[in-house]
Amino acid sequence: MKKIIDLALCAAICLSLVSCGTKTAETPTADTANDSSKNYVIATDKGFSPFEFQDADGNIVGIDMEILDAIAKDQGFTYDLQYIGWDAAIAACQAGQADGMIAGASITEDRKSTGWIFSDGYFDATQGMAVAADSDITGFADMKGKKMAVKNGTMSNEYAESIKNEYGFKIVTFSTSPDMYQAVMGGQVDACLDDTPILKYNIKSGELALKFVEGTENEPTRYGFAIFDKSNQELIDLFNEGLKNIRENGKYDEIIAEYLG
Repeated sequence: MKKIIDLALCAAICLSLVSCGTKTAETPTADTANDSSKNYVIATDKGFSPFEFQDADGNIVGIDMEILDAIAKDQGFTYDLQYIGWDAAIAACQAGQADGMIAGASITEDRKSTGWIFSDGYFDATQGMAVAADSDITGFADMKGKKMAVKNGTMSNEYAESIKNEYGFKIVTFSTSPDMYQAVMGGQVDACLDDTPILKYNIKSGELALKFVEGTENEPTRYGFAIFDKSNQELIDLFNEGLKNIRENGKYDEIIAEYLG
């Protein structure tokens, strides 16, 4: 049953919870390795399709949402979803007001060193550049003296920082992907860096009047489910076991095919 949850995250952050829901797991089968009757609070990003986004009916859908739901059913636990955005999801977990987050978060050593505790990887992704549909930019070499948009605190942000001096562009940060895309389409910036599957999905679906610049991708990294408190290790264990099971029974491939073909 869907219900609205209202949680105060941090004094410095004002949030509006657009949509949250309690997911009730199906009765676990005899093959289910773990069984937890505990209810968890899971935070996620906003407007990060095809991994998490709001459909026309107001439902929160996407690859991450489908994977989380399949794992919860496989492992026999329930969860309340906070659809609150990247920065807010991290803050909620760090403040102990969410147990974990699934938001297309790349597994990196730097994040591990600052308190992120990751599950096994569930998706490999690169980052790449997109420009306005009518842009004549064909690669990073054309970005000298121009503005590159990135979402704050992401792998794309790190990627941009690592190459900005080589190619001579200025970085402009945004808190959400939709704001970043709008800035490119509106001409406030010249290009953006974001996760390749997100850009290609939204361009192909007609949601973004952008074009992807092939050959701008970096080396792939893996997305992982994350917690920030060692006392929630059981949630990582449940996620890992459930992920293993849905890979083996074909549900994982079914989810990926539904969104990415």
